[in-house]
Amino acid sequence: MENYRIRPILIVLLLMAGILMGLYINKGVGKSQVSLEGGSKFDEVMWYVGNDYVDKPDAQKLQDEAIASMMEKLDPHSAYISLDEFNEVNDPLLGSFDGIGVQFRLEKDTIAVVSVIKGGPSEKVGILAGDRIVYVDDTLVASKNLTNEDVMRKLKGPKNTKVRVRVLRHGVEGLLDFTITRAAIPTYSVDIAYMLNESVGYLKLSKFSATTADEFKKGIRDLKAQGMQQLVFDLRGNSGGYLSAAVNIVDEFLPKGSLIVYTEGRNRPRQYMKAQRRGMLEDIPVAVLIDGESASASEIVAGALQDNDRGTIIGRRSFGKGLVQEQIMLSDNSAIRLTVARYYTPTGRCIQKPFDGDIEKYLLESLERYENGELFHPDSIHFADSLKFTTPKGKTVYGGGGIMPDIYVPLVDDSTEYYFNRIVNKGLVYQYAFDYTDKHRKQLQQYKTVKAFDQSFAVSDAMFEALVKMAEEKGIKGTEEQLQVARRKANTLLKAYIARNLFDDEGFYPIYAPMDEDLQRALNFFIFAPTNSDDHADSALPS
Repeated sequence: MENYRIRPILIVLLLMAGILMGLYINKGVGKSQVSLEGGSKFDEVMWYVGNDYVDKPDAQKLQDEAIASMMEKLDPHSAYISLDEFNEVNDPLLGSFDGIGVQFRLEKDTIAVVSVIKGGPSEKVGILAGDRIVYVDDTLVASKNLTNEDVMRKLKGPKNTKVRVRVLRHGVEGLLDFTITRAAIPTYSVDIAYMLNESVGYLKLSKFSATTADEFKKGIRDLKAQGMQQLVFDLRGNSGGYLSAAVNIVDEFLPKGSLIVYTEGRNRPRQYMKAQRRGMLEDIPVAVLIDGESASASEIVAGALQDNDRGTIIGRRSFGKGLVQEQIMLSDNSAIRLTVARYYTPTGRCIQKPFDGDIEKYLLESLERYENGELFHPDSIHFADSLKFTTPKGKTVYGGGGIMPDIYVPLVDDSTEYYFNRIVNKGLVYQYAFDYTDKHRKQLQQYKTVKAFDQSFAVSDAMFEALVKMAEEKGIKGTEEQLQVARRKANTLLKAYIARNLFDDEGFYPIYAPMDEDLQRALNFFIFAPTNSDDHADSALPS
């Protein structure tokens, strides 16, 4: 019995001896006494991990992930940009990047050239729309499960460097070899500027970059030269960009001295931005189109025009981003984008939507708008009285969650459109248009202008039946009534997508315009509104 009593005591003594030995060893090499003078707890932990972890850690990866997580905890828009991601994140806002000058899509694990940028390096050596890039330098890239990011890394590169590509071209035997010298490729903010009719101009802006203000002014000058008397300014899907670009654009609409926006942060004193000059558009009525993807700089523009009783906002409630980020470079040429201030519209609204720390919930708030019926019924939206503001002419506007339009255009909640919406959302209409263009490129090249294509080309019954068959193969079927609706709508959308493959956005938007409900509402507003449309916007706000 005594042996059984002694055994637990021996075990405890052995455990204590092990602990003491560990402390003794640590003390001997100085680890238990480590103190990084001037360092933080983070530095301390990284030192221990680097020196004592059982396997050799990837210190850079650990630091990157820790910093990214830290930024994420602050708010949804503060972010860490690693060295590898830096160009990819910043190029869209610089107005250009160095590359070969093609638009591509991954088609059945192959890099398919959708269009070639005019005057770019690929056009100069003879790359054509429809070509499949099979090799980049000596690397086979077909059927290699590439991502879009993989392709861009292979094709982009410093200006004046060369890249060799081998392409497969429809109707040509074997592979064609091209050596392309990379060059600066412009990235445009203005997707298109054209006349909707004899008096109404249309300009669509996709982002706010370093070149946006100049592009916008050029587009407006061209429209005015064509007789523009009213403007539809499309900011749908525009997620923002540079604050300065937004301010410069609003300056074209407002009299000198008008408040455009102001910003304020804990260590950023309040800064007012006002119109500085006589603008090109001060006497032009404007309707601004927004939706749930219009954010940040787009909301600054919409808010400034709405609060100054200067424009009519049409569409659905915008995203709700009222925070200002500054990009700060780090020692290894990575960067952080840190929220340093909030911005406020001229009436004092902060349109930043609530954030409770749950990023996924924040980013999926648009889904909540769908589920609670807001996108179909504007009177399901309720604003607190504390968020109510009044414009100089007495119009009520609200803060705390995006820009609410003056004219709300709900989505159509119609079961007869369910089938068509499914095949569009699955990308099948786009896919069929791409395949059709690819197979009939030679015949389609007879159309030298968008006008000629629009007047002469029609979507045939056989084309629609092929689209329906493609949908059935994906498990999507519709009723006879749904197919009739889809046939009518596909006439326009399929034709518009094919036109985009041939003529880029200059082909797509004019053909798509008749089925664009928001755009048609803006046109009707100009037709039926009094001359001074800014005074008579019918509000869709809940009463």
